Amino acid sequence: MAYGSTIGDILYMWADFGVFAYLLPFLMIFAIVYGILSKSGLLGKNKGVDATIALAVGLLALQSGYVTNFYAMIFPYTGMAIAVLLVALILMGLTGTELPWTKYVWFGIGLISFIFVLIYSFGDFTWFSMGGGYGFSNAMPAIIAFGLLLAVMAFIIFSKDSS
Repeated sequence: MAYGSTIGDILYMWADFGVFAYLLPFLMIFAIVYGILSKSGLLGKNKGVDATIALAVGLLALQSGYVTNFYAMIFPYTGMAIAVLLVALILMGLTGTELPWTKYVWFGIGLISFIFVLIYSFGDFTWFSMGGGYGFSNAMPAIIAFGLLLAVMAFIIFSKDSS
């Protein structure tokens, strides 16, 4: 494929070279694993050991294709969720004041966005389809019922006794 000099052409070239499917997921996994190992000090203060383990985990995570497929599914939805949060930020900024309950609104918007990102990302996965054409979208009523059951249980457990 001949590449021009537009940004779109450059991004297509990077995609053809595997930058988005392999390099960026590897760097992300490597950085997170290395950061956790070096910050926690579980294996001592030897940066070489931490880097070797992070390198191995990063490379092993990419061998089957699940990670690259998952990243290809989740990050476009994450971009849309960030756009929703940006619009909410702009609309809430119209008031010009910081109200005491705004942090709860932000948490709610973020939580709802996070749930939708996960639902749609897992819904696009073929390995999550439980076989026989019974996919994630068909299981949604059961998932909602389970969530409601958990909410009722939490309400019962954490409600104050009236006696």
